[in-house]
Amino acid sequence: MAATLTERSERRSLGIAAVALTTVIWGLVPLVLRRIAMPTLAFASYRLWMGVLVYAAVFAVTGRRPSWRVLKICALGGVFFGADVFLSFTSFRLTSIANATIIAALAPVFITLGAARWFGERVQRRDVLFVALSFAGVVAVAVGSAGSPSWSPLGDLAALASVFSWTAYWLFSKRARASVGALEYMAHVMFVAAIMITALGFATGTDMAPPRGMDWVWVWLVTIFAGAVGHSFIAWSHHHVEAWLAALITQCQPVVATVAAWVVFGEVLTPIALAGAGVVLVATAAILVRGALRRPDGPDDPTEIPAPGG
Repeated sequence: MAATLTERSERRSLGIAAVALTTVIWGLVPLVLRRIAMPTLAFASYRLWMGVLVYAAVFAVTGRRPSWRVLKICALGGVFFGADVFLSFTSFRLTSIANATIIAALAPVFITLGAARWFGERVQRRDVLFVALSFAGVVAVAVGSAGSPSWSPLGDLAALASVFSWTAYWLFSKRARASVGALEYMAHVMFVAAIMITALGFATGTDMAPPRGMDWVWVWLVTIFAGAVGHSFIAWSHHHVEAWLAALITQCQPVVATVAAWVVFGEVLTPIALAGAGVVLVATAAILVRGALRRPDGPDDPTEIPAPGG
């Protein structure tokens, strides 16, 4: 029993480190997306198909095979993932990096609320107050940024929509990982998302021509680091790290992105937007920490997750 507990503790620590590293990587992705010249749907499509190639190579080396059974389990996750890639990429390109990442920081709030229903975690009435404060903070960020050269209401809207797509993907992934390995899950999710985004690109008349010049470099950087490395780390961590803790760690992503955008692009937050950003992060962190204090010690056991509504 002692050996088992030690092994679980070690895997949990590795999972926390994996989530932290992924948070830094994802915090730098918006800077890359500002450098690309091709349409968002086209970039997302090639990024996803490159991801499919990466996982195909991993499958070939490790002797794994795609499975129709696994594809059926993961298909909905691929839809959520594809939607989030498109929405988040759009927000990064249209509005300020600070706005896009701070608004996206609302996702842990909904992850926590979703976990209450899916995973049996309790949400108390006081948490509703913190949810309201988070939304008020987002409004302050949007109002405080209005009129700045890099602000876009459409970009802010895309960022808000990505909150729900990411929440759905995160919660679905944690459930699916109870019966599917991390690599198998991400490979099948990537395949479904690639088909979805490519079809959407052609259906909307988007120029789907291949990347040119430096765009190939950006595609591969996002594919390998943010995609293959980052999402595989997160998918693996779902089996070893509590949902609330992983979500709390990712709260640092707006900080990484905002500081990087300030250094590289000279983006700054107005006093109102800065105050709103603080409210979003503090209120969301309060919800997550309060949820943690109500949980029993030890990481979640995905094999004991109750069914939705159960």
